[in-house]
Amino acid sequence: MALQVCRVEEKWILRDYRKKLGLTQQEVADKARIQLRQYQRFEGDEANLSSSSFNIACRVMDALGLDPTTYHKGGYVCGDEVEFSPEGLRRVEDGVLLADLKYEDDE
Repeated sequence: MALQVCRVEEKWILRDYRKKLGLTQQEVADKARIQLRQYQRFEGDEANLSSSSFNIACRVMDALGLDPTTYHKGGYVCGDEVEFSPEGLRRVEDGVLLADLKYEDDE
């Protein structure tokens, strides 16, 4: 199976990182110093973090431990930070090649 890596929608990256950290939406909103409803809009289809003010975007990314430069350049895929290697894209967290990842649907 061929796997094509692309930038995933912001809402999935935000949701994935929040869950990895074991935080509620309210806790992220509190850490970012924004209203809960505003954060919920970022995780939903109502607002994009990248089109919000720079200040708010940076506070949300900081609350989730995301690097603003990496985020802006599309370096987070499904919540995983990736880097180029001679063999292909690797997850920074554990060095696994994305091409070697197995998914539940794989046979």
